[in-house]
Amino acid sequence: MSANANAALLDVRDVSKAFGTVEVLRAVSLEVKRGEVVSVIGPSGSGKTTLLRCVNFLESYDSGSIRIDGKEVGYREAATRQRRSERDLAAMRAETGMVFQSFNLFPHLTAAGNIMLGLRKVRGKSDAEARQIAEHWLGRVGLAHKADSLPAELSGGQQQRVGIARAVAMEPKILLLDEITSALDPELVGEVLAVVRSLAEDGMTMLMVTHEMAFARDASSRIVFMADGSVSAAGPPAEILGAEIENERLRNFLARFRASHF
Repeated sequence: MSANANAALLDVRDVSKAFGTVEVLRAVSLEVKRGEVVSVIGPSGSGKTTLLRCVNFLESYDSGSIRIDGKEVGYREAATRQRRSERDLAAMRAETGMVFQSFNLFPHLTAAGNIMLGLRKVRGKSDAEARQIAEHWLGRVGLAHKADSLPAELSGGQQQRVGIARAVAMEPKILLLDEITSALDPELVGEVLAVVRSLAEDGMTMLMVTHEMAFARDASSRIVFMADGSVSAAGPPAEILGAEIENERLRNFLARFRASHF
């Protein structure tokens, strides 16, 4: 716990990232305080997923600073850009639970086994303790009866709920959610969002990339709109998704959702 409870748990400052000559992130800044749910919305190609991957240091960033609980992510100091050791990076990633749009479960491990792996390898838990934690979180996401099922025996929604359970079982400081419903059939979306909503109600800090506008409106503390690799607008849901929007890019983006989504 940082000394100042009001300080941002996640502090992203002027982060830029290019792939070759393509600038994907352009001086992006945002904060997430403890217990906040911040949703990132925007058109495809606006840099949303890259931002999340930089926060977890699955992608390195070219300039700027990302700090979690006051500690620079990926580098020893932003100024010197000295990359941390792989051991340090593994420990830091354990503090930023990531849930991917494509589930990313190990196909040869059961639901419980997928959750237990990080608990044993990274957190140093015994098999018995890891199993107990896995069963607890599977119960929380409504899958206690699927503990010994392989991913191939689960629906997409069930696999994604296992992915969420795997991430939160590590007790991360912040949960990163990357379009976690985009690969699901529409009828399975609700069961996954219900799990996220319950975690939000429990005070889990989250940074979430989503196209589910109604969910972003109802579950978010703040919404960040990205366009062309930059933060174009940010504020409370009522402001960002309200009827009176001056930002033309945001207004045009939301027009695609209004009739059917919120």
